[in-house]
Amino acid sequence: MMQSLPPAGGARSQPAALVVTASTAAWAGWDGAVETLTHSAARARATLEMPVVCHFPATALRLGLEDFPAHDALELFAFARPATFCLPTVRGLAEALDLPLPTSTEAEARTLLAVISALLDEIADRAHREPPETQALALAMHHGGWPWGAAVLQALGIAPQTPRPRGLAGLDVWKRLPIWEDDPPATPPASHPVEPPEARSRLAQLLARGGAPAEPRPTQSDYASAVSLAFRPREREGEPHVVLAEAGTGVGKTLGYVAPASLWAEKNGAPVWIATFTRNLQRQIDNELDRLHPDRITKRSKVVIRKGRENYLCLLNFEEAAQRAITNPANAVGLGLLARWISATRDGDMVGGDLPAWLGALIGRSRLMRLADHRGECIYAGCEHYRRCFVERTIRRARHADIVVANHALVMMQAATGGLDDNARPSRYVFDEGHHLFDAADGAFAAHLTGIETADLRRWLLGAEGRRGSRARGLERRVAELAEDDAAIAGALRTLLAAARELPAANWQTRLADGTVLGAPEEFLALVRQQVLARSTADENAYGIECDVRPTAPGLVGAAQSCVETLERLLRPAAALRQALRAKLDDEAAELDTATRNRIEGVSRSLLNRCELQLRAWIAMLRALESDTPSEAFVDWFAIARIEGREIDVGMYRHYLDPMEPFAEAVVKPAHGVVVTSATLRDWSGANDPPPAPPIGVATQEAADWQVAEARTGARHLTAPAIRAAVASPFDYATQTRVLVVRDVGRDSLEQVAAAYRELFLAADGGGLGLFTAIGRLRAVHGRIAEPLEAHGIPLYAQHIGGMDAATLVDIFRAEERSCLLGTDAVRDGVDVPGRSLRLIVFDRVPWPRPDILHRARKLAYRAEGHPPNAYDDMLTRFRLKQAFGRLVRRADDHGVFVMLDNRLPSRLMTAFPAGVPIHRIGLADAVRETRLFLESAGGPA
Repeated sequence: MMQSLPPAGGARSQPAALVVTASTAAWAGWDGAVETLTHSAARARATLEMPVVCHFPATALRLGLEDFPAHDALELFAFARPATFCLPTVRGLAEALDLPLPTSTEAEARTLLAVISALLDEIADRAHREPPETQALALAMHHGGWPWGAAVLQALGIAPQTPRPRGLAGLDVWKRLPIWEDDPPATPPASHPVEPPEARSRLAQLLARGGAPAEPRPTQSDYASAVSLAFRPREREGEPHVVLAEAGTGVGKTLGYVAPASLWAEKNGAPVWIATFTRNLQRQIDNELDRLHPDRITKRSKVVIRKGRENYLCLLNFEEAAQRAITNPANAVGLGLLARWISATRDGDMVGGDLPAWLGALIGRSRLMRLADHRGECIYAGCEHYRRCFVERTIRRARHADIVVANHALVMMQAATGGLDDNARPSRYVFDEGHHLFDAADGAFAAHLTGIETADLRRWLLGAEGRRGSRARGLERRVAELAEDDAAIAGALRTLLAAARELPAANWQTRLADGTVLGAPEEFLALVRQQVLARSTADENAYGIECDVRPTAPGLVGAAQSCVETLERLLRPAAALRQALRAKLDDEAAELDTATRNRIEGVSRSLLNRCELQLRAWIAMLRALESDTPSEAFVDWFAIARIEGREIDVGMYRHYLDPMEPFAEAVVKPAHGVVVTSATLRDWSGANDPPPAPPIGVATQEAADWQVAEARTGARHLTAPAIRAAVASPFDYATQTRVLVVRDVGRDSLEQVAAAYRELFLAADGGGLGLFTAIGRLRAVHGRIAEPLEAHGIPLYAQHIGGMDAATLVDIFRAEERSCLLGTDAVRDGVDVPGRSLRLIVFDRVPWPRPDILHRARKLAYRAEGHPPNAYDDMLTRFRLKQAFGRLVRRADDHGVFVMLDNRLPSRLMTAFPAGVPIHRIGLADAVRETRLFLESAGGPA
């Protein structure tokens, strides 16, 4: 029998359940009656009756309200089942609780009541097994105003009138976390090779293990054999075995490279690092590794997910936030839900780990992210939570794992700054999503001298400087104890902190605009801003404007020289402080305990990476302004950054013209073996006609545009040539897909574009992914088509609308076969949606690269190598089209239609699509008809 909800304070009746669609709302009472309401009526009742909803931000957005009192079922789920995944929909909650899935909006409203009843029953059933801290936590949340507080306390058998516990009772979850212990240093890896037959054999074992048998993929074994060549012993220093492996969609490359990688790790006693570009693929790889280690306990010791510190919860930040909840009880609600998660999490990963992404939207993403170490403020062994720290535990687990699943940015940043956290380097890498290596390296090896960056450095050095509520701790807190009996450390620290006061301080944006600048860096930034505003040729741009550095405006070179002097006054004591810390390690080697040594090592690394290297890069940028000749290696420019028209930053930017050169030097050459793999490494421009047939198995012969693959992966900067391998997709694209270019939709008319999306999504009966080149166009189309689609029973989801992150939206899209999704780049790449949930892709415009100053420089360099004038733009656009098209068919029985609404798609870009795929330029009416007929003939209702 359904358990009713205790009335909230002041409520006159049991709260009803409210489900809101794009056009109507359903209101369900505990008596089983359901009313259909207009949005206006639902708004009026919601503000008075505090209903039960699912995902409050999305519900409020659909009602057109900023806020209203409500019980969010997701919060109750997060308390009852912490660190557990569910889709943030009523159907998702029902599926997680094994309840019947609703088939209508009215049924969803009734189901929502059944969901909360089931969750409260769960809490009551487990009440006798919960530790006392759970009761204290629930009381703290109740007294903080949690809408679910009275109901949860009743389920736990506690009277709601029970006084609030004192102090941090319940929130002090860090006290109950296990303490990690240091292991002995890892032994050097052996040098046993993985032979191709061994790789094939390991792959066969993986395919036979765990769960349902994997889908047969004829070329997967060939791929594993090719990749194994990167796992041979290196013959010369600086000459790793590099394999560029293009694997067509459907080959099954993840298990294909896991097979030789896991075998090498076991044979040689060292980890293989698998790096990806997106968190989505990190999660997919982690799931695939269940076949390697079906036992969860074994997997935990053998497989580790590594990310940057900014992804993990910092226990010290959490404790400080909990302390503030004593005087501000309302904060205990969000912190209480996080405390429940902390007690159950696998590794403390807040971004893409086991913290539900929707929980961040409910708590507040900015509030949540402040609990991570975003600005390098970790005090390492000086922290009382050091032995329980999630990051430190993960670092130590990674040293002894077989497989470490990281991301491109972490690998590049740590390699570029002298090694991993313990100054060690992996000897074997697999870079999945290899087509993103160029962009990842472009970000990792760039330098930005901006207001935000310089103010962040000041905050890192000086701390909060009296700002209430800030958790910025400053360098003095990290070093003070070490300086007490060391004059060299104390002196360098004092000098450094004094020099830091010349960096931009709070309200620097206002001073740049009104001319009341303080110090040389602010004066330089003000002149940069003035030059950008004067010289930018772009129309008013909501996302930023830029200009060339040369010729410099009057006074700017002098301001740059003054800024250099300021930065050098910072650099000298920073280097002296690091040297003094290293000397302490040497001089007091016999007296220092392990915790102190770790603390000194941590602070020394932070000084180098966060301060010295950044200062040296900025000084080099500024000195370059003294010359009239631009650097051949770098591209420099000035820019003002904006968010929706609001100015947020200004400064000088420096990127490598070819970022793969430092990537090759810092990452690839020190390694012994590297695999770079993707479905889109090569680019066929159509220059060599007819198109080459993709070879089956290992192909080391020259093929079309391998030069592009070598340029975009850094292989051309190596002494020894890379091994080239291409394995064809097993899919019959000519039969399974269609490409339609619509020629009569006005690309600049949002009404026409929206109508086209609407009719195509209806023709496919859902399962449509709409891709956009601009967020504003996405929002405009969503506003026009959400209601008519939902009137036909097709839910429409969208990025940048409703507060859900891209990964959650893709999860919902994958689970709901008739839903549609609108998105940008984040849902174009690396998203795996097999089956009928994705059967139509619609692009609003040709995804040309943004024509900014950096792109202009690279385009000119590409042309200087002998390529046609627009070849660089064409190459990047073909890669984007290939990646998008690759989302369409993920299994042998998938069928799909790719539609481009932009008639300006040049024929030379059509080589982005597999050979033999029918491509038609037709009108919208014919495209709608063709989509419907093709998908109907593929065996599904459309």
